[in-house]
Amino acid sequence: MERVVLVTGASGGVGLALCRRLLGEDGRIHLCLACRNAQKAEATRDLVLQEYPAAQVSTVEVDLGNLASVLRAAQELRCRFQHLDFVYLNAGIMPNPHVNFKALWKGLLTGRLLHMLTTAEGVMTQTDRLNGDGLQEVFTTNLFGHFILIRQLESLLCGNEKPSRLIWTSSSNARESAFSLSDYQHAKGQESYSSSKYATDLTSVVLNRKFNKQGLYSSVVCPGLVMSNMTFKILPVFLWVLLMPIMFLVWLFKQKPEYLDPLVKYHSCTSGLGKNFVEPRKLDVDEETAEKFYQKLLELEGQTLEKYGDLLD
Repeated sequence: MERVVLVTGASGGVGLALCRRLLGEDGRIHLCLACRNAQKAEATRDLVLQEYPAAQVSTVEVDLGNLASVLRAAQELRCRFQHLDFVYLNAGIMPNPHVNFKALWKGLLTGRLLHMLTTAEGVMTQTDRLNGDGLQEVFTTNLFGHFILIRQLESLLCGNEKPSRLIWTSSSNARESAFSLSDYQHAKGQESYSSSKYATDLTSVVLNRKFNKQGLYSSVVCPGLVMSNMTFKILPVFLWVLLMPIMFLVWLFKQKPEYLDPLVKYHSCTSGLGKNFVEPRKLDVDEETAEKFYQKLLELEGQTLEKYGDLLD
C-alpha cells in the first residue's frame, strides 16, 4: 500500500523545499499539497512534477486561518483517501514582524547576540488581528486550524496497519514566557508567533498521550534559521546568507515513531564546517499546563463544530 503524505503550506518556503526532499527520499509516495490558494497549489504541483515527473502528486485547497475551509478540506480528504501516513503541519504566518535593532546591539555587547538571533527572544514582535471566525489570526493559522484538521482526520490517522505521524513545524522561538493559559490566543501581547509555537509544543505532548495506543504519533521539529517568504524581510539578506542552514525535516520521515521521545524537539542544525545534523532538545513544557491547554482547545473545537454543523458529515 502506497504511503500518503500530506503537507500544509506546501506552495513555498519550508513546505515546498520539504516536498522536494520527500520525493527525493521516496518517489513512490503519494504527496498531497495542501495550500491556501488553488492556483498556487496547481502551479506548485506542476513545478514539483517537472523535477519528479513520475511522482504521484495531488492538491487540496485549505486556508488554515479559516475554519470553514479547514472543515471542507477535511471532508474532501476523507472522501479521497483511506489512510494518511504522514501529515506535516507546516503552514504558518508571522504578520508584520518588527525587529528591535537596539536590543540586537545590546545583545552584541553582552555576548547574547547568537542566542537572540536563534530564539528571537527580546528581538522580534508581531501585530496580530482577528480573523473572520473572531479568533486571533496567528493562533488559528499556526495551531488551531491544524488541530481541527487532524481531529477531523482521525479516521485516516488512527487504527491503521502501520503507525501514522504528525510532524509539526515548531520554532526555536517557541518560548514559555510568551504563552499564557489565560490568554492562549495571545490577544493582549506582541509575540503571537512565539506563543503559537509554544502552544504547538504543548499540543504535541498531549496528542502523544491520547493517541499513541491508537497508532498515531506526534513530533515537533525546528527547521533552523530559514529564509522564506515569511522571514526574509526581518533581517538584511547578507545575514540570511550567513545564518541559513540546510533543512533536515526529512530526517523524521525515516525514523520509527515508537522510538522517538515525545518530550523532545528535533532541531535541524548545521555545523561551522557545513555538516548537517539533527539535535534532539528537551521540550520546555509542563505536562499539566499542556493538559489544561488541550482541554481549552477541545472547548473551542466544540464551539467551532456547533457553529459549522452544516459542514460536518
